[in-house]
Amino acid sequence: MGGYNFYPDKPISNYKRSDMGLIVSVILLWGIGICTLYVCSSAYCQKIWGDPFLLAKRQLGASAVGLAGLLFFAFMPLSKIRAMLPGIIFVTIVLLLCTFVPALNEERNGAKRWVKLPFMRFQPSELAKFAIVLYLANFFDKYHNERDLEERTVFPPVVMMVVFSVLIFCENDFSTGVFFILLCLLLFFISNVKMLWFAPMSLLILFALVMLVLSKSYRVERVMGFIQPESYSQGVNYQTNASLRAISMGGFWGQGIGIGLAKLKSIPEVQSDYIFAGWAEAMGFVGVILYFALLCAFAFKAYKSALNCPDRFGAIGTFGCISAIFFQSIANVAVVCGAIPSTGIPLPFFSAGGSSMVVTLCMCGFMINAARVKSDSCFDMENDNERL
Repeated sequence: MGGYNFYPDKPISNYKRSDMGLIVSVILLWGIGICTLYVCSSAYCQKIWGDPFLLAKRQLGASAVGLAGLLFFAFMPLSKIRAMLPGIIFVTIVLLLCTFVPALNEERNGAKRWVKLPFMRFQPSELAKFAIVLYLANFFDKYHNERDLEERTVFPPVVMMVVFSVLIFCENDFSTGVFFILLCLLLFFISNVKMLWFAPMSLLILFALVMLVLSKSYRVERVMGFIQPESYSQGVNYQTNASLRAISMGGFWGQGIGIGLAKLKSIPEVQSDYIFAGWAEAMGFVGVILYFALLCAFAFKAYKSALNCPDRFGAIGTFGCISAIFFQSIANVAVVCGAIPSTGIPLPFFSAGGSSMVVTLCMCGFMINAARVKSDSCFDMENDNERL
C-alpha cells in the first residue's frame, strides 16, 4: 500500500450539475421500500393497532426528517460540514451514552439500542456509521500529504473507532458493532494506512470478535445454526426457513402485490430484518433481479462520484457512505437467503425503522453533494446555466 493514492488531488472551486442518475436511484429505492413495507406490515398493523397504514405512515414521517437531512447535506458546502464535525461527533457520543440511562432508553429483546426523543425513537448506532465515515474522511484528508500513515496519525482514528465500537457493543448490538468495525477497516485500507499497522489491527479485532461471540450463548447458537441448519430448524433458523419458503413461493413472476404473502405471516417481525422476503414473494425472481440492478446502479454512480470527486474529504466520505449502504444491503439479503448467520442489520430504504431511514437519506445527501463538486479546470469549460 505504500505510495498508492486512491483519490486524486485536485483543487475545488464550484459545483457542477447534480448527478441525476444518483438522485433517481435514491428516489426509486425509497419508493419501492415504502411500498414493500406497507405490503409486508399491513396485516400485522391491522391486527395489533387496527391501522394497516401505521408503520408506513411512521416511515413516511421518518422520511420527511430524512429528506430535510438529505437537503441539508446536499447543499451545505463541504467545508462547513467539516467545521461541524466536532459537534456531530459529540452529539453521536452523547446519544450512544443515553442508551444506558434508564429514563431515556428503550429496551427490546434484551438490547438497549434506542433513545426516546420527543418526536421519535432513535437508534444512535445508525448515526455512528455516518459520523465515523465523516470523521475518518476528514482525518485522512488532513494527513494526505503523509507518504504513509505512521503511528502518530493512525492512533487517533483507532481510538475513535474503539470508543464508538465499545459503546455499540455495550448496547448488546453485536451485528451493528461488527459492521461498524468492518466499515472502519475498509476506510483505513483505502486511505493508505501501512499494512504493518493494518494487518495486526485486523487480527486483534478478529480475536476480540470471536471472544464476544463465545461470551453469549445465543450468538454461539446462531453460528451453530448456520453450520448445522437442520438441527436448529425450529430455533434460531425459524425465521430464515420461513423466509426461504416465502421466497420460493414467489417463483419467476411473483405472487403479486397484496395477493400472496401467505408465508410472510409465519415470519416474526417480517417488516424489519426479513422484509426482503416480502419483496421476493410479491415480485418473484424478476423483482429480485430488478432490486439488485437498481442497487448496483446506485452503487456504481456513487463509487464513480467518489473516484471523480476532486475533494479528498468528499471522495472518502462518499466511498464510506455508499459502502455502508451497499454492503449492509448485501448482508441483509444474505441473511434472508441463509447465506450468512442471522443478524439484526436492517435493509436500507426497506426495513421499518426511522433511524435507518433518516441516516440513509443523510448519507445520500452527502453523496449528492460530493458528486456536484468540480475542479477549477472543469468549471471554466461549462456555462453558468449548468450550475445549481
